Parts: sequence; C-alpha cells; structure tokens
Amino acid sequence: MSTINFFNLAFNAVTLDKAVNKIVEAAVIHQRGLVVTPNVDHIVMMEQDHEMLEVFQQALFRFADGMPLVWLSRLLFKNPLPERVTGSDLFPAVCQAAGREKLTVFFLGGNPGVAESAATKLKTRYPDLVVSGVYCPPYGFELDQVETKHIISLINESGAHLLFIGVGTPKQEKWAFANLSSLNTGPILCIGASFDFIAGTVKRAPRFIQKAGFEWLWRLIKEPRRLWRRYILRDSRFILLTFLELINIKKKGLKSL
Repeated sequence: MSTINFFNLAFNAVTLDKAVNKIVEAAVIHQRGLVVTPNVDHIVMMEQDHEMLEVFQQALFRFADGMPLVWLSRLLFKNPLPERVTGSDLFPAVCQAAGREKLTVFFLGGNPGVAESAATKLKTRYPDLVVSGVYCPPYGFELDQVETKHIISLINESGAHLLFIGVGTPKQEKWAFANLSSLNTGPILCIGASFDFIAGTVKRAPRFIQKAGFEWLWRLIKEPRRLWRRYILRDSRFILLTFLELINIKKKGLKSL
C-alpha cells in the first residue's frame, strides 16, 4: 500500500474496500498488529501525548478518519488519500468479510449489553459471521493487571482471528499495544463508539453529513455536554497544527531541491 506522511504519521492511502481486503489478508496469515483510524481530535491529542503518537506510528495499518485530513492531503500531495476510512465503517465491513472468509471475531468494550446487541444484529445481517466472544470490561480495567490477564485469557481461548476493541481513544490503542505480545489474535481494530452505532444505542450521522465532513457537528449536537470541550476548545488547535505542518512540508520540499 502506498502511504502519505504528514502530522508525524504514515497514512495508508486506500479506499474502504482496499482497507477491508488488507485487514482480512492479515487475519488469514495471523499477522498481529493494531488498526487505527486517526482523526483531527487524535492529531491534536498526539501533540501532547507522545506515548499515543508512538502507538499510532507502530500500528499495522493507519487509515484516515476525518475529511479535513482527506482535503488537506489533496492540497499537499499528488497522490492524496482517496477517501475517509472510519473505524465505524470498517467494523461492519470487516465483519461481513470475516464471515465470508470463515474468520472468527471477538468484541471487547462498550457499555453493558451493547457489544452483545451489536453481535446479535451483525449475525442477523451476516449469517456466516462467527462471534467467538464478547466481553464488557469494568471501569479501570486497563490499570488492573488481574483483569487484563482475564481479558487476554478470554480472547486467546476464543481462538478469534480478529479483535474489535471499543473503549475510547487513546485507552483502547494503548491497552492493545501494551498487551500485543500476549494476544494470540490477528489484527486488532480500535473502533471507539462503533458498538453503539451498530446496536442502535447511539445514532450515527446520515451518510450525506458524513461525506460533507460534518459528522463531528452531528455528534456535538447530539451530546453537547460531553463533547463541546473536545470539538470547540481542544480541536480548534488543529488549525494551528495544520499551519505548522504546511511550513514543515514546505521546508522539506526546499531541502530536497
């Protein structure tokens, strides 16, 4: 896969279909590693959280979740990101492909009952899908070594080829990366709120809003008290980071002349 480099990350420049194919190919050969979907909020967080940046840099695949990243790539590169690839789009698409390829999946995360509901709905939608395990970890599990060992045991005993983890960024990515060598599974997809979207406990933005790049606004309107600091205060810093990135790329271009 071709990559483009900006914001200290090498983004895989692929369509959703190509991303799904690559994940499935990796699962077939039991290739271990994280699948992350950096967005604007993540870029801002990684400026201060160097551990998070390192985890994302060492991921197996990095797909851009965020139209601003796609738009910016079109301004900066001859071969830009072809489209936005979100964890919430990858989740059902990879599950469908997993059923077709006889690959089993494990769901880790979500509020109580949410991942189970998502599993039920996906198995109805894709009858060939085999969900080998579902687990809702308790709050603070990432700091509890006993609970972590229990979770790893559940996943390994399930024999899952693919692990979907949805407990929020950067917790999901850091936990998965820290325990990567102990998990006997293939690709680990970090999918955030995707269990809720499939289960129907949280309604995702209509497709036309997603394509227009305003899914963040939809979520802000739906959950203003929880998300206003993230989208209004924290993520406004992305404008400055973009300006700095433009300067950095221009300097690199001049040095290569």
